[in-house]
Amino acid sequence: VSGETASTGQTGYVLAPWQTTEITGWRKSWQEAAAFYFTSLPDSYAARTDRPDNVGVIGAAVFRERVVYQPPAPPVARNRYGSDDRSARAERRDSESRSSSDASGSATREAPAAASPAPGDRAPMEAMKSEKLGTGHGEREYSPTTQTAFERASSNPAEVVQVRYDSWANLAAAGIVPAPRPRPPFAPDPFPRFAPDPRG
Repeated sequence: VSGETASTGQTGYVLAPWQTTEITGWRKSWQEAAAFYFTSLPDSYAARTDRPDNVGVIGAAVFRERVVYQPPAPPVARNRYGSDDRSARAERRDSESRSSSDASGSATREAPAAASPAPGDRAPMEAMKSEKLGTGHGEREYSPTTQTAFERASSNPAEVVQVRYDSWANLAAAGIVPAPRPRPPFAPDPFPRFAPDPRG
């Protein structure tokens, strides 16, 4: 987001549960991002900002939001007569007369209901190896976002995901993907589809 060397202490993107998003590039403003693209190491954003060490990897550190527990509202006391309106009115009159005759008595008020928390607003191929890939700093494109408040539940991420990328030759040389099979030598076809015309 900031363009600085990535660390888990920086700001990031806030997603609600089950929400998805597409991060298309380096954040340039609240309205624009410079598009990501794979490129040679010298052309990568890391190399062009004198930080060519940690290329070929995409990382995501996931943090949970701190949720403040709010106790539920106390239950509403029912009168001793149940739901009978006439009995409830009679009890209310008796209670009011007792409180007025008692000089030290004070009226009590039911506490307002507590608001529930809002919903969370991976020897023979060495000759094939090519130069490492990096991520380039492409053209600016429209990518709007807004600011929001987010308090982390912990200073350590709940999960860290790493995705490594490179050219096919480098991945094959490292044993991550299968090496390409050599092409078989040409074999004559006894049944060509059509007979060509002779020369001359």
